[in-house]
Amino acid sequence: MTITRPVRLYTLALLSTALALPATAQTAPPPVDPANQPSQAAKSDEQEIVVTATKREESLQNVPISVQALGTKKLDQLNITNFEQYTKQLPSVSFQTSAPGSTVVYMRGVATGGDGNHSGSLPSVGSYLDEQPITTIGGTLDVHIYDVARIESLAGPQGTLFGASSEAGTIRIITNKPELGRTSGRLDVDLNKVDHGATGGNIEGMINLPVSPNIAFRGSAFWQRDAGYIDNVAGTRSYAYTDGNGDPQAINVSNAGLVRKNFNPNTTYGGRAALKIDLDDNWTATPTLMYQHQSNKGVFFEDADLAPLQTQRFFPEVSREHFTQAALTVEGKIANFDITYAGAYLDRPTYSTSDYTDYTDAYNAYYQGFGYLGILDYQHYVDNAGNVIDPRQHITGTNHFRKMSHELRIASPKDNPFRVIAGAFLQRQSNDIFQNYIVDNLADSLSVPGYPGTIWLTKQKRVDRDWALFGEATYDVTPTVTLTAGGRLFKYRNTLFGFAGFGPDNPGGFSSGYNRCLTADGSQLRQGTGAALITTGGVDGTPCTNVGNVVDGKVVPRESRGHGFIHRLNAQWKPSKAVMLYATWSRGFRPGGINRAPSAPAYQPDYLTNVELGLKTTLLGGRAHWNAAVYHQIWRSFQFSFLGANSLTIIQNGRDARINGIETDANYSYDGLSLSAAAAYTDARTRQNICKSSQDPSPDCSAADDYVVAPGGTRLPVTPRFKVSANARYSWPLQSLGSANAHVQASVSHQSSAAADIRSNVYNDFAPGDYLSTVNDPNQFLGRVKASTLFDLATGLDWAKYNVEVYVANVTDERNELTRFVSCSICSRTHIVVGRPRTFGIRFGAKF
Repeated sequence: MTITRPVRLYTLALLSTALALPATAQTAPPPVDPANQPSQAAKSDEQEIVVTATKREESLQNVPISVQALGTKKLDQLNITNFEQYTKQLPSVSFQTSAPGSTVVYMRGVATGGDGNHSGSLPSVGSYLDEQPITTIGGTLDVHIYDVARIESLAGPQGTLFGASSEAGTIRIITNKPELGRTSGRLDVDLNKVDHGATGGNIEGMINLPVSPNIAFRGSAFWQRDAGYIDNVAGTRSYAYTDGNGDPQAINVSNAGLVRKNFNPNTTYGGRAALKIDLDDNWTATPTLMYQHQSNKGVFFEDADLAPLQTQRFFPEVSREHFTQAALTVEGKIANFDITYAGAYLDRPTYSTSDYTDYTDAYNAYYQGFGYLGILDYQHYVDNAGNVIDPRQHITGTNHFRKMSHELRIASPKDNPFRVIAGAFLQRQSNDIFQNYIVDNLADSLSVPGYPGTIWLTKQKRVDRDWALFGEATYDVTPTVTLTAGGRLFKYRNTLFGFAGFGPDNPGGFSSGYNRCLTADGSQLRQGTGAALITTGGVDGTPCTNVGNVVDGKVVPRESRGHGFIHRLNAQWKPSKAVMLYATWSRGFRPGGINRAPSAPAYQPDYLTNVELGLKTTLLGGRAHWNAAVYHQIWRSFQFSFLGANSLTIIQNGRDARINGIETDANYSYDGLSLSAAAAYTDARTRQNICKSSQDPSPDCSAADDYVVAPGGTRLPVTPRFKVSANARYSWPLQSLGSANAHVQASVSHQSSAAADIRSNVYNDFAPGDYLSTVNDPNQFLGRVKASTLFDLATGLDWAKYNVEVYVANVTDERNELTRFVSCSICSRTHIVVGRPRTFGIRFGAKF
């Protein structure tokens, strides 16, 4: 594994900072970090886990909200290293994905599909790495899971404590922290073979070192190669046209040079370094640095009209990204009050190339429906000499995401009958967006100015800012009854600025691109005012600005801003030490934002109100737990995204949806046997008709040129109605093998089918005549994400310092579907992202 020079420098800087601090003499034994020292019950397969879901350390069974937690031992036993693997164990979580690192997360059915565009809605589920938010636009960080204390899944609105993008829930990855006065480490190696695919594996290691009596260092590193299993098979395309003599001609292409088996490998490597510095008896600083690099080749989907695990791609496709997060947490006391500061800076650049032949094929067939030979017969694709050229497009894209966050909070002593938590939060996140849609050899006159060969350009700057004051007060009314009230005052300001569209002479550019650029008088060029294009301000490298406003003769970003208040009220009752019941009324929100389509209005915030009843029990003297929650949610004016004209993502507000559900989880452990299961039932539906126009107030969408996109009662997409997971493990001693313990383990996960798109009616706005008379249901060609059941088996031996295990993941070689999608607004070639086929592997581990 090679760690880049900046990461080495960051790590050395952290170490030198720690060594430069004066050591504080300690006569007492070093404190024990609870994240690394499970309770006695936890040693029995982690039945009791300490979580920080309420920003205080509490036993999972005492937290009066719906929380699932996967502890260190469970993560190791299930061989979990990435997002897809751990979400199998979290029934309230669903997602859409196109490739590793390009995933949008949902919880409790709060999903409309189509999200993830770089200029689209903010996420509705928050992601945290320790105390710092890592929620990103356009794809959740797929943090490699190793040396992790636990993963917490907090279902329902968590906005009062965790902010705007925790409208539907929050997922928190809590890493193991450095331990004072202790030298320890581990090394783990995995080698595996994928059925229908290639060979992969990983190597991971961790070390904890005492630097001085009051300073400890903990570092981890990993390298993982996920084998490819999708085949790029041979295919041809033909694009007909009429030449200058009126004779039919055609351009024929093939992908012969790109045909490959298993062409979608994924490589991930990186590491994490942390220091624990006891500044004195009351104050501790924990600086951390994490770096991760991920690179993919090919695509991770099959084509619905080909054999399983096959696709046809005509241009090379790669994806690379890396992220670096530098974070600092400072904890201490002033009098009896706990003070916590958490700050972080995240830097995430990405690069990708992708095939956009689907777009050309779709429009080729589209124009044939109107009597043309195809796209070349309707729209001229020529080079500078006037020769007809291959019309296929391919895309080069980059995003550069940056995020800075700061939180300062104070908490009163947790043993008092009345206790409070209060704090302030601010963050700024930005993204430099570049998407270059290229037609090789395209004439300069048809290209975007300044970008020869570019038929469409997106070059924009997006900035999202939010500020908040939050607080929560808890009062023990009696020894068994506790009331909690919390709230968050928030303010946000989001901007989008730049260019998106065609060049001035492209036939498709009349309604977008250069012909919609802003002029000095504030109008847009296509309106024929004759005013000159405005050149003052703008994003560097753009031919002009069509996503922005003109203020005082200067072009400025388009802006969406707002403020408000959300709350959480909670009551809990503990009739006995082993039983706790709770009721919650909470509210979450997601900010509004800007559409990059010049004619599309800004979209407004949406809000989620949750009413929940829950039960947590400890049974059989602590050997078993059973928890359950039932909830009713109203999602008001929800944001939903879809591909509009020119396949430009449009975000608008729908009306309301209601979501009813049940969640439950249970575990049991005794004498070498451990059992666990979790399940969720989700019924999520729209309450009213959803109109094409978000501005139409009529319930039947009867305004001129409007129609019903989704009728009232439509099930929300993506989330399955049922999702369940279960794990069983049995271990027993084998004295004949040097005091080894043998184990066998079985896991199963099941989810029912789900719709791929909320819309059941998409009319073609470009068809001549009465286009409203034709119904076009995207679900007819998308189909449903099919139900699936996955089985995993493992067996192995564990010694005090060594372990070995053989395993089979996806024993039945189920072709489980993760996402179904199309590449453009009129495309009908369905792509299906599938999970990894059956995989055989062997793992080795050593500890010291």
